[in-house]
Amino acid sequence: QVQLVESGGGLVQPGGSLRLSCAASGSISNFYTMAWYRQAPGESRELVAGIHSGGRTLYVDAVKGRFTISRDNAKNTMDLQMSGLKPEDTAVYYCLAGFTALNRLPQVVHPLGLQDLGSWGQGTQVTVSS
Repeated sequence: QVQLVESGGGLVQPGGSLRLSCAASGSISNFYTMAWYRQAPGESRELVAGIHSGGRTLYVDAVKGRFTISRDNAKNTMDLQMSGLKPEDTAVYYCLAGFTALNRLPQVVHPLGLQDLGSWGQGTQVTVSS
């Protein structure tokens, strides 16, 4: 099972930008789908964006036009470029590597369903505040 490590989180003012990275311990080319999810305190883990091995992408409406997901199969990394950040973007951001079809990624993941989706990283905190 591949190990995933997120980095790049931090504190940023509203309107600012951050770039999150997810580094895998092994090849990600075999994973159909990689995705970013986020979880705010007291909330469920929710989908942010996903990317297929061929490059096709999916974004939830709340981040369309502000976030860009990318993956580099040669470097075994996935990034999330975030701009125009808002306080409501504050959450722990998790990366996922799995085999669920892009258009079947769940919008919200129940804790008991996490492992069914694939491998997760430990998360990186993003705080948007003035």
